[in-house]
Amino acid sequence: MVLYFYPKDDTPGCTAQACNLNENLPAMNAKGYEIVGVSVDGQKAHQKFIKKYDLKFTLLSDEDHQMVESYGVWVEKSMYGKTYMGTARTTFLIDEQGLITDIISKVDTKNHTGQILG
Repeated sequence: MVLYFYPKDDTPGCTAQACNLNENLPAMNAKGYEIVGVSVDGQKAHQKFIKKYDLKFTLLSDEDHQMVESYGVWVEKSMYGKTYMGTARTTFLIDEQGLITDIISKVDTKNHTGQILG
């Protein structure tokens, strides 16, 4: 499984990442990967994002921050001199036994499939 955490639906980097994965879904599926994206956005935002870009994989809503906190991706971030809490863009590759086999923390949003498939 490809479990990827991203900051926010329909923002430039998150859109590039989702579209890259979506466009390469047949190659990912051929390698046995199922893709699941997670953000703290609500289901309404997810459904709009899925429809707008015709995404063919699951997006999970983590509004209560349980997943982002348990995977350690809810972190302090900074922008324009202000600090805030947010999701660190991170991808976990998980095998059939549920074990994390790889963590990609420096995600190339435009070529994420290439990072995953190597």
